[in-house]
Amino acid sequence: MTLRARFEGRVGDFTYDVTLEAERELLVLYGHSGAGKTIALRAIAGLTRPSAGSIEVGDRTLFDAATGVDLPPQERRTGYVVQDVALFPHLNVERNVLIGVEESGEARARWSQLRDALHLGGLDERRPHQLSGGQQQRVALARALVRPVDLLLLDEPFSALDEALRADLRAELKRLQADFGIPIVFVTHDLREAHLLADSVAVIDEGRVLQLAPRDEVFRRPPERRVAELTGVRNLFEATASGGRASVSGLDLELPPNGGDGPIDLGIRSERCILRRFDPDEPPPANCFVGRLVEELAFGNTHTLRFEPDGVGPRIEVEVAARPYEVLGVGGRERWVIELPPEDLVVMARS
Repeated sequence: MTLRARFEGRVGDFTYDVTLEAERELLVLYGHSGAGKTIALRAIAGLTRPSAGSIEVGDRTLFDAATGVDLPPQERRTGYVVQDVALFPHLNVERNVLIGVEESGEARARWSQLRDALHLGGLDERRPHQLSGGQQQRVALARALVRPVDLLLLDEPFSALDEALRADLRAELKRLQADFGIPIVFVTHDLREAHLLADSVAVIDEGRVLQLAPRDEVFRRPPERRVAELTGVRNLFEATASGGRASVSGLDLELPPNGGDGPIDLGIRSERCILRRFDPDEPPPANCFVGRLVEELAFGNTHTLRFEPDGVGPRIEVEVAARPYEVLGVGGRERWVIELPPEDLVVMARS
């Protein structure tokens, strides 16, 4: 089953222009709050009507402005789960899941399958207030999938949960995707969640899809500075490329192949920078500069280190795991060599 969507429109003062495609995969719509992710989901679900374009799932046209096709939400065969799960407080778990399809033998068979897959066994008679947040989200997922659907739409469904529950539900969602073999469109503004879940990522900003590509391509090869900023590239510089090289704050850098010529934006992810002890008897190799640590931030298993160059070179952020950090013994007034490997530099046309 393939989702193909190309639509545009306006909601109040907000305009959007969205192109998406997903085929039996988990597509993450990623961007900051207010970027237009939920509007895209609502348009696919039939809750917002675009002014132009079309939306297709498989061989079914859900919306086509040119021909006047606009299927109502109940005919689109989409499951839709939002952050506020909206379970009926007076109904038990089973009735919440089967509401509207109580007499369907097929729906009851699917509920039996979903009950096991989502670890909801023994909870049929409980009311929503008797469930944990994670259990409520599992019930909402079951309700969205108990009817035959061609597409599952999830709007930040785990954002109100603690990290341990979110990790469990992400794993269960990936298993459901494999079991049901349908495209899933998942909205989040959490960069880590996008990285953990996505097969493909659509980076959305101000109602526009800036990049739609496999997850690793989005995180390793953003096409422009704004995408790099949104996807966590902390080291970004303006430079001018010529003959495969560029200068940043006086540091001459070798660029990756096909680095282009002229004004560029240059970036490198902090975890791709390499940190070495400084040896005064050995001059720094190519694409390296010497600097001193000016700030250190620790979070879990990672340490974010910010360095100020001794002479030429940019101020730069380096991320290292706890073990290398401990072995290096970073700190004090020591000098360090920071390497920017050419293969990890991201060259973008100047925005």
